[in-house]
Amino acid sequence: MAVVIENKSNIELGVVPTHTKFVGGLAPDENGKLPRGEDGKLLMVSEMANLKENSPAKIDSVQITLFPGTDAEDLDDMMNSFKELGLVVHLIMMVGGADPMNPDDEEKVAEMLVSGLETAKKYGVTNVSSTSLEEWMQGEPKSGEAFDAAVAQLAKVHARAYSDAGLADSCVEAWHIEFLRGGEFQTFTSCAKAWQAVKAMNEAVGTNFFKVMVDAAHCGDSDLDIPQNEAVIQEISDGGALGIFHASAKTTRGCLSTDDGWIGALMSAYARTGNMKHVFVEIFHHEDPALEPLRNLDSGHGIDTSDGRSYSQMVVDGVVDVTRRLNNLVSRGILS
Repeated sequence: MAVVIENKSNIELGVVPTHTKFVGGLAPDENGKLPRGEDGKLLMVSEMANLKENSPAKIDSVQITLFPGTDAEDLDDMMNSFKELGLVVHLIMMVGGADPMNPDDEEKVAEMLVSGLETAKKYGVTNVSSTSLEEWMQGEPKSGEAFDAAVAQLAKVHARAYSDAGLADSCVEAWHIEFLRGGEFQTFTSCAKAWQAVKAMNEAVGTNFFKVMVDAAHCGDSDLDIPQNEAVIQEISDGGALGIFHASAKTTRGCLSTDDGWIGALMSAYARTGNMKHVFVEIFHHEDPALEPLRNLDSGHGIDTSDGRSYSQMVVDGVVDVTRRLNNLVSRGILS
């Protein structure tokens, strides 16, 4: 489909293809091989080609999960194929089996992070991201002195990875840190708490290299309301650490029409800072086997919000919706 809806803003608009499912779509198998279709092509690449062909609004970029141990040839195929599609590639480095807040796990965490950062450097990736604040769905909430110790350790391990990977003299321009909703994370479950960790990381490396990734869904499921999140977003921006924005619906993580106003409010807050650069549409499949723990945590995550559409069409609808929002932010003088 020809692009008929122009993105009138200077914001890079992309997709996180989580709707293809982690199991059978994004995650490698036990041998590190990535899922492929009957035609031999990587499923995630085929899906991004399908989205670009069928979206009336331009898709500029893709943010893809990078798992430790992914087969080198498959990784090379993935990166080169995305670039052939004309997509700017962002990487989300996955960290598992170790606690970034635990000094005893520092070596293992640093090793995984450096591996991902070396991949980013190899392929000229300028923006990397990670959820490397704590283990997914593990541990107990930390507060007081324990929280302060966690922040200090996170600053230490991320500064170490920054140094060991030589990021100061690399193509990588920013590292975006994502917090998750309560239950997925136990401690860093809000924009404000993530900001405390990122602030310490930047102090450790002496520059605002680390950014806070703000996901509207995680904000909506946190203990801060919309005005509180808007205030923290401005504070982060003033501190030079405002990162990527995820347009994703709270709880359901499905159709953007289920977000109850969070995406619009927080996108506007981003726009008002003057420091908005990247927006990604992110939708999860309500039957992804890898996300069964989330469905057990909150049954809302398992609701089918497709309203009779394919997941591909849901994502295209999301891209169109966000493009319209960006254009109207421009029309209203809130966004350049």
